[in-house]
Amino acid sequence: GMTQAHLEADAGKNMHEGDHSKVDLNRAGTPLLEIVSEPDMRSADEAVAYLKKLHSTVRYLDISDANMQEGSFRCDVNVSIRPKGQEAFGTRVEIKNINSFRFVAAAIAYEVQRQTEAYEDGVYEQEVFQETRLWDVSAGETRSMRGKEEAADYRYFPDPDLRPLIVTQEMIDEARIMPELPDAKVKRYTEELGIKMYDALVITSDKEMASYFEEMLEQGAVAKTAVVWLTSELLGRLNKAGYGIENSPIDAKTLGTLVAKISDNTISGKGAKELLDHMMEHVSRDVEALIDELGLAQVSDDNAILAIIDEILAANEDKVEQYKAGKDKLFGFFVGQTMKASKGSANPGKVNELLKKRLS
Repeated sequence: GMTQAHLEADAGKNMHEGDHSKVDLNRAGTPLLEIVSEPDMRSADEAVAYLKKLHSTVRYLDISDANMQEGSFRCDVNVSIRPKGQEAFGTRVEIKNINSFRFVAAAIAYEVQRQTEAYEDGVYEQEVFQETRLWDVSAGETRSMRGKEEAADYRYFPDPDLRPLIVTQEMIDEARIMPELPDAKVKRYTEELGIKMYDALVITSDKEMASYFEEMLEQGAVAKTAVVWLTSELLGRLNKAGYGIENSPIDAKTLGTLVAKISDNTISGKGAKELLDHMMEHVSRDVEALIDELGLAQVSDDNAILAIIDEILAANEDKVEQYKAGKDKLFGFFVGQTMKASKGSANPGKVNELLKKRLS
């Protein structure tokens, strides 16, 4: 549940260095959207899951880059405990400006333990009071920052320099035009494209990844094949090279075209991996030209493959006799020899089909 969402202006930031304190006003006045949730969460894991969903939503809505390291998305955590069976919450303690999901989980865990120990030691009233605390990353603990102001201490008053904001019907209508959010994408991917739930969640977990996937489909890539080549083949290479999807040396149009070439049997999976490795090292967008240049085009012509098969069978007449006598495992040998003779260019499906015909 959400209590409210309101706009406020970012304030100056105090920076303490040794005996000196400085005030950074670079972000002062920047509008902030503060979303205040109800006290519905019962664990650090729940809080982090909620924040990740919120983080994803504002990024898909394109209302914030939500960069946590730069302070575009941060969180104040309010923690209170209560014994089982008690309805009223204990004293609420606020931990300010946490800028990482990992720190949110750690701060909650620490604060729950601190308050629980105080309760169990009989010093709850003395040690837990309404205040604002900071998360000390290096020490791994919360530290007191200041006593928490009550509403009256904020001393609200009308600002004479703020002009009235007129929200027109046109603005409201425009705001109602929503992009497709992650949950809707997951539903469409699983129900319409037949993608597994796990894969759909991986793709939609990141806005850039979902956009990349959609652009691959526009190039004619089959959805299920595109999933494998995006989440396994490409991401594996990007992680190894230290890239993210947003700065991938292989763009979505190029990978989508490559996947389409696999589906129409222009290139084999093995050849496609070789091509992908090449493109990671050399900037190139012309998939067809590279297939020709590297000699990776897959041979699907029946006569060309049959010519290779006939050579293999003629050179291994003893094994052909053994196969016909019931040694079925030799079929794999013939497939391997045919693929080797074609330098991997023969269409594996065609090789299997034509070999069966010849051997029968």
